[in-house]
Amino acid sequence: MNKKKKPFLGMPAPLGYVPGLGRGATGFTTRSDIGPARDANDPVDDRHAPPGKRTVGDQMKKNQAADDDDEDLNDTNYDEFNGYAGSLFSSGPYEKDDEEADAIYAALDKRMDERRKERREQREKEEIEKYRMERPKIQQQFSDLKRKLAEVTEEEWLSIPEVGDARNKRQRNPRYEKLTPVPDSFFAKHLQTGENHTSVDPRQTQFGGLNTPYPGGLNTPYPGGMTPGLMTPGTGELDMRKIGQARNTLMDMRLSQVSDSVSGQTVVDPKGYLTDLNSMIPTHGGDINDIKKARLLLKSVRETNPHHPPAWIASARLEEVTGKLQVARNLIMKGTEMCPKSEDVWLEAARLQPGDTAKAVVAQAVRHLPQSVRIYIRAAELETDIRAKKRVLRKALEHVPNSVRLWKAAVELEEPEDARIMLSRAVECCPTSVELWLALARLETYENARKVLNKARENIPTDRHIWITAAKLEEANGNTQMVEKIIDRAITSLRANGVEINREQWIQDAEECDRAGSVATCQAVMRAVIGIGIEEEDRKHTWMEDADSCVAHNALECARAIYAYALQVFPSKKSVWLRAAYFEKNHGTRESLEALLQRAVAHCPKAEVLWLMGAKSKWLAGDVPAARSILALAFQANPNSEEIWLAAVKLESENDEYERARRLLAKARSSAPTARVFMKSVKLEWVQDNIRAAQDLCEEALRHYEDFPKLWMMKGQIEEQKEMMEKAREAYNQGLKKCPHSTPLWLLLSRLEEKIGQLTRARAILEKSRLKNPKNPGLWLESVRLEYRAGLKNIANTLMAKALQECPNSGILWSEAIFLEARPQRRTKSVDALKKCEHDPHVLLAVAKLFWSQRKITKAREWFHRTVKIDSDLGDAWAFFYKFELQHGTEEEVRKRCESAEPRHGELWCAVSKDIANWQKKIGDILRLVAGRIKNTF
Repeated sequence: MNKKKKPFLGMPAPLGYVPGLGRGATGFTTRSDIGPARDANDPVDDRHAPPGKRTVGDQMKKNQAADDDDEDLNDTNYDEFNGYAGSLFSSGPYEKDDEEADAIYAALDKRMDERRKERREQREKEEIEKYRMERPKIQQQFSDLKRKLAEVTEEEWLSIPEVGDARNKRQRNPRYEKLTPVPDSFFAKHLQTGENHTSVDPRQTQFGGLNTPYPGGLNTPYPGGMTPGLMTPGTGELDMRKIGQARNTLMDMRLSQVSDSVSGQTVVDPKGYLTDLNSMIPTHGGDINDIKKARLLLKSVRETNPHHPPAWIASARLEEVTGKLQVARNLIMKGTEMCPKSEDVWLEAARLQPGDTAKAVVAQAVRHLPQSVRIYIRAAELETDIRAKKRVLRKALEHVPNSVRLWKAAVELEEPEDARIMLSRAVECCPTSVELWLALARLETYENARKVLNKARENIPTDRHIWITAAKLEEANGNTQMVEKIIDRAITSLRANGVEINREQWIQDAEECDRAGSVATCQAVMRAVIGIGIEEEDRKHTWMEDADSCVAHNALECARAIYAYALQVFPSKKSVWLRAAYFEKNHGTRESLEALLQRAVAHCPKAEVLWLMGAKSKWLAGDVPAARSILALAFQANPNSEEIWLAAVKLESENDEYERARRLLAKARSSAPTARVFMKSVKLEWVQDNIRAAQDLCEEALRHYEDFPKLWMMKGQIEEQKEMMEKAREAYNQGLKKCPHSTPLWLLLSRLEEKIGQLTRARAILEKSRLKNPKNPGLWLESVRLEYRAGLKNIANTLMAKALQECPNSGILWSEAIFLEARPQRRTKSVDALKKCEHDPHVLLAVAKLFWSQRKITKAREWFHRTVKIDSDLGDAWAFFYKFELQHGTEEEVRKRCESAEPRHGELWCAVSKDIANWQKKIGDILRLVAGRIKNTF
């Protein structure tokens, strides 16, 4: 039996033991474990407990609060740096090593605080001072007044009244008034009682107020108490709009009465009240209180100083603005009585009065002010008949014969013959008026005009316009040799009379002469004044700026005169000759350009570009022999010049003289061998389909110039054309060993591998090229396009993101990125592109294409114009613009502009222009071919 007895029987259970836990049972607690339940209001066992702790509920609350104080481990109370608000270990015992640790940390904090103490206190002090300067205390604001209290005597202090609330009871205890609107039914109910009084006196209807027996039939300024048509008789209906008008009329009348009953005077600044009035008068339906204040102010001014004209004018205008025209007229007429010698008051009165009354007012004004020009002009304006106007102005000239304004107004109304007679008299009365002298000279014959201008110079020796007019007169009558003398005499005479020669003013006068067609005068003025007031070292720079300014103002003859003068002073300056040549090319004729270039090469025979411009001009005009002779002269002046050799070769090859071109290139290779000369030789044989000769020349060239990448490219392309892919790959690889930084070579090799289906090898080649040429947008772009062509759009987008990180300011990458996006995101991408590359032509072109794809034709055209203006050498922009205009506008203008711009660059453009099959195509033909390849798939 003892053997079968379990060893744990009769032993106490382990701590935390729950019977049956292994088979899934759970423990439970019974009432016997925790004791009997107690009510919250039951007293505690301690009969001497303090208040607030005598019930079971109080004890429970206390224990709960203590638990809350111990720790709050809620996630909302957690901070990454400080942890929880309370200490996680506050409930644990505080031992000696804790105390030592706290002491060490406290010492560290104190030490760190002392290190930054001075800096922190200084910063806090500055912040407090700054804050006090921005927001001073009230005590500081009144500190200056407090200091003045020291000067207050005892009598002044005692005479200060006690502070009290001076407001009345209603203001001290405001109560909001309750306003209940009267319903319309109330008016309808009592409407019948007013039927016997609904008729209105016709005179009230006509004048809007009571008639008075005042002489002249003036209406009173007070509108009538009844508004016409307030009620509709016999209908029983009510017009609420009329009631509103009646209320406004009544209020206006009361305000007028109040303003007229003001007694006493106010001290007003008579100079500043007009400004106050402008700030108070409402433009339309303003505040009644502002109008009332303005009336009071102006009335006070009128009473203070009744002979002050602006007070009457301002008062009349106030009433005019508020709609009381009759009151305004009465006030201004009163003003004319008080200020009969004021022009402004009479003119204001004439403005406010109706037609015939205004004439009477002006007639009265003339009697008081017979010398006033403005009043006579106003009188003439009031007349509607031309004869009456003439009569008024002639009468005015009898009283004021020396008024230029009156003479001009009178002359404008006359026929030319009568005007000439009047101007003859006018210049006698006003001999110092340049305008009258010049007007008379224009109306006279040539001989008489010369006499008139001579007299004008005698009377006004300090005015330049008379001299310039004399020069224009001589030019108009064919005496161009006199023009230069007159302008030179003008400068001398004006200086003798103490007049400072203002260069800018004279240049403006010359531009006006240019616009008027007086070319000789314009050029004479320019030659006379262009060198005045300029330092010797600044002459060239200043003159070139002046020429550009004249071109911008469309004064081409002025610019031509400046260039001619500059070339006289600097005959050996190549840059000045070039500027003048480009000016003639853009704004002159072919003959003028060729004449200028002949002079240019005579003075600067070493300037190759001038020779080439002359030869090209002759060639474009179809004169090939003349172009050859110019190039022959250029050879003599510049032996062994590569540019001239190549120009001669181009001239011959363009005119189908291939044998001549071959001989020239052979001579050039022997006398002036350069990489470009060899390249042109290879190209000439290639386009003539002499592949064997082209390859031999290419091999010879590479022996001399193995670091010239274009030769390697041509070698590879010739092999590729012959379908010899292995040899082409070998040529590109050899070229890359010699020229590892040539982007076109890398692109050709990559495209060759892609063409034969080796996509992985093409990708590897581009990665290798990017390692050797970091931050190269062209290589990144090709990588993106390679993945896109392979259908791997996700990889293309990833590569584009990397490319934009490495080349954030590359316009060509941003332009491609715009169209890699889905349509809804393209606009946002274009905005980002414009922020990074605001003036990049590729980005501008992409934005234009984006607008085109959205059918926003006007905006697209505007952006195309902007693109070709920023970079006229980008052929792709011209091609897209031409394609756009083919569909939506006039393409001919774009073609002409493109031919004059002669673009040379652009991915699509170069693909067509450098194709061997298109080597003799003109710019217009290439434009059409490129536009034909463009598909509207963007």
